[in-house]
Amino acid sequence: MKDLILLPVVLELFDGAANTNVTTDGDLSTEMKTYYSDYLIDLAEPELVHDQFGQKHPIPKNGGKIIEFRQYDPLPEMTAPLTEGVTPDGQSMSVKAITAEVKQYGGYVTLSDLLMLTAIDNNLVQATKLIASQAGRTLDTITREIINAGTVVQFADGKVDSRDELYYTSAEDNCNLTVDAVKRAVRFLETQDAPKIDGWYVGIIHPYCKYDLMKDPDWKNPHEYVDTENVYQNEIGELYGVRFVQSSRAKVFSGADLASDSRTLLVNGASVTSTKTVPFDGGAVKASALVGRMVSIGGTVTRVTANTTSQLTVEDDVTASDNDVIYPAEGGKGGADVYSHPHSGRRRLWRDGDHRRRPSAHRQAAGLLRLRRPPGSAGHLRLEGNQNGGNPGAPVHGAHRDHRNEVRRTGMSTQKKLPANEELVEYMAPLIGAATKKDVIVGVNGETIRIKRGVPVKIKRKFLKVLRQAAAQEYAAYQVMEQAQKGSAVALAKM
Repeated sequence: MKDLILLPVVLELFDGAANTNVTTDGDLSTEMKTYYSDYLIDLAEPELVHDQFGQKHPIPKNGGKIIEFRQYDPLPEMTAPLTEGVTPDGQSMSVKAITAEVKQYGGYVTLSDLLMLTAIDNNLVQATKLIASQAGRTLDTITREIINAGTVVQFADGKVDSRDELYYTSAEDNCNLTVDAVKRAVRFLETQDAPKIDGWYVGIIHPYCKYDLMKDPDWKNPHEYVDTENVYQNEIGELYGVRFVQSSRAKVFSGADLASDSRTLLVNGASVTSTKTVPFDGGAVKASALVGRMVSIGGTVTRVTANTTSQLTVEDDVTASDNDVIYPAEGGKGGADVYSHPHSGRRRLWRDGDHRRRPSAHRQAAGLLRLRRPPGSAGHLRLEGNQNGGNPGAPVHGAHRDHRNEVRRTGMSTQKKLPANEELVEYMAPLIGAATKKDVIVGVNGETIRIKRGVPVKIKRKFLKVLRQAAAQEYAAYQVMEQAQKGSAVALAKM
């Protein structure tokens, strides 16, 4: 029998002994891996609301890029009595033609077959989601910019005459957006005979500017309406005949910083008097970087035509003292931001006057197409004023504008006939392998839905084409992956 010798061994962890291996050792860095979760974080997406107030007119296939609308001028009132036995002269009719051209906007993402075979995430699905989001935000931005292209403006409650004069001095002295300003806007629209949508005007409001309006005792939330079903996307309430729709993407008139290290500049040296050349300091500016920008110098708003690193050349003569502040002037006084909140009424394509209401149209093809023309009419209005409910010392502003486009039918009946692309259809997302059992997320024109695979659901028709195309692409990618796996198995078997 062999002797069994036991040798006691004591293992002590973290006792301060030398050469203890730790996770931060460079030689062990290969062992420290990053764990990749299969959970993807969704992007925070804004509410897209502008497109719901635009007219949409289809252009048939092979119908060209130009669409024409016509508008008859109204006949004048006949206030003089007729003379017995005398036939009056006939009246002449007048018609105007309004044309608009289709514009195409788009982008794409290319994915290699190797990327789709080797990446740990389904980049095809993610690319589809990102492009859908991009398309919705693009169309919303294009519509928003055109809605805000009008020139007849009501500034706050009428105490100033231009955007660059909007100010905030104190809580008692400012150009805040107020209930009175909304009432004035409604009064203007009514005096211009702007038709309402089912008895209401509609306003798009920025979250920064809703605070004081919602404190008014006459404010009604959507659940307090008599008709609680026909509510606009992201509608937050009604006040004095205006139903407000909230969007963080409401137009903001804002000037970028004038220098890379400063929002403003300073007049440098001696005072300048009635000159178009202004030396400056107070910030780092590249040559020609400010060309085309609007600036406020000594109270005069003017456009920069040229600049060096230390001198501005502007369109208008200015007078200022040494160290006077030069502000960006695309917004309000002192470089403040101006928030614009459009107001909408029922469709009115044209009115007499210098500013004309222009239509919109769209067609569907291989990409997303939208045709837009700037709005305007004798009754066109934008109301601008300071924001409410934020930092009282922050001079930021708000605005309202009417835009007479109709998205819902009006008449004696309250029943609304849904557009074809809003009709509900049944669809079931296919189950294609274990890797694609996650929910399907798709966005069209700013509206996003999530559906479970293998479960029949009701969806709006506008999602159907996108879902079918995505399913076809997904199946094609799955087939490529299956073939690659089979090929790998065969190759391994031969080794």
